[in-house]
Amino acid sequence: MKIQKFNWQTWTGFLLSVAALLSYPFVFVRWPITRDFPWANLLLFGVALVLLSVGVKRGFAPGRRSISKIASSIVTVLGVLVLGFFVFTFFIAAKWLPASHGAPQVGQKAPDFTLSDAGGKSVSLSELLSSPLKGSTPEGVLLIFYRGYW
Repeated sequence: MKIQKFNWQTWTGFLLSVAALLSYPFVFVRWPITRDFPWANLLLFGVALVLLSVGVKRGFAPGRRSISKIASSIVTVLGVLVLGFFVFTFFIAAKWLPASHGAPQVGQKAPDFTLSDAGGKSVSLSELLSSPLKGSTPEGVLLIFYRGYW
């Protein structure tokens, strides 16, 4: 009697595709290099697709049982659906989100605001624009939001 070996490529490819899907919101969203474009997730999905294709080829090899062919087909389709869900959510559905109506648009003058500087002193935008700086009035103000730990 010939013992059939476990088709680990198919199952590893499926688990890797699920890990690629879940790693974006829980791991890769923390850094701008992987948050802005999910290249790391797409790389993981690429490896998963290679494993799934090798697993399907192995599942349909001559001499394999019908259950092996069915299982490898179903698991591969599920892995590809996980990839499709990720691509749809990140690249298509994210574009459907409405723009913020309260946010200033490009070229629009910023509304007046008052913030605290690094020394704790309150500074307003109108005060910065009207006060002379080294003998001349400023043409604009650069506002930087730094998410530091102070």
